[in-house]
Amino acid sequence: MVNHLLEFRETLRSRQVSEQRKPDKQTRKLLLYLFTSTRGGFTRLHIIVSLLEKPYNTHQLATLLDLDYKAVQHHMKVLEKNNLVSKIGKKYGALFYLSNFLELNIRTLDEAIDKLDRKMNREKIYL
Repeated sequence: MVNHLLEFRETLRSRQVSEQRKPDKQTRKLLLYLFTSTRGGFTRLHIIVSLLEKPYNTHQLATLLDLDYKAVQHHMKVLEKNNLVSKIGKKYGALFYLSNFLELNIRTLDEAIDKLDRKMNREKIYL
């Protein structure tokens, strides 16, 4: 998992961001909470990094990440509810994209990765 975090960090840092923007306090708090303070934070981070490459539907993400479909469905609902992903389409074939909100605040995930890395080195992380 630690190797995955390093890959995630490199993927985020290689991404071209048009404007450097410092996130507000609430946005930073939300992102850190969703990715470091909850049990599924690592899985949600893995989903976001996958969506950086291209849009996927729930089934494709479950296959790509080798996770249960219902687990991915739950994480997608959490991410959508918090405006981190956007869904286009309906039901089974709906594609998920990164939201504009997350695109603008993508650099905050770098901080979340660092925090998650420190946390993983000292305690067990639940997927």
